Amino acid sequence: MSVSDNDPAGDLLIQEVDEELRREQYHRLWKRYGNYIIAAALAVVLTVAGYQGWQSWENKQRQADAAKFSAAVELIAQGKTDAALGALAKLAGDSRTGIGIAADMRRAELLAERGDLHGATAAYEEIMGSSAPQLYRDLALLKESLLTLDTADPVQLQKRIAPLAEMGAPWHYTATELLALIAQKQGDGKHATELYKQLTDDLQAPQGVRARAAEMLTVLGSAAAAPASLPATKPADKAKG
Repeated sequence: MSVSDNDPAGDLLIQEVDEELRREQYHRLWKRYGNYIIAAALAVVLTVAGYQGWQSWENKQRQADAAKFSAAVELIAQGKTDAALGALAKLAGDSRTGIGIAADMRRAELLAERGDLHGATAAYEEIMGSSAPQLYRDLALLKESLLTLDTADPVQLQKRIAPLAEMGAPWHYTATELLALIAQKQGDGKHATELYKQLTDDLQAPQGVRARAAEMLTVLGSAAAAPASLPATKPADKAKG
């Protein structure tokens, strides 16, 4: 008796045969590739677990570093400079993290505050040569330049700072103010006046920068307007009077 297309019993038999064939195929595939499937599944699980574990560890590490930085700042407030420098040195050097960069900067500033200009300059040089974001490397250059304003070659300083003073650069105003100081140190009052006026006229400049520039313009204007000293009067001239 043939199985008719309209026979429900025949349809059920065909389904059972198909399912059996599929089970047989799955069984053969599992025997051949089952170990690879398990390994792949485990790899995914371990990768996800490992990434989550790494994130958890990194978060805890950041929190621990932030606590250490706060402790170092507290030591500075207490006047324990040597202890603070030691604490900052342990955090400094990792230019990939915000805490590491902050520790580098604060350590250099603290060295400068205690009069160790050589140590501070070296610390800023380390930041400039690190893998820290360019913004912070440029800031280190400006801070070092300000420290060495009286000792460094002014021409070399100008060359290093000039790119940072370009319009639109992040440190444009600070670098321009520093270039004006360098010009003033060189006795180039005209160029210094131009730079200070540029800052006072710029409504986008920070208020503190504009105020200092205005003060320096007053100083430079007073110096330019001061009369030359008169020659001493000779006795003979007095007699003629």
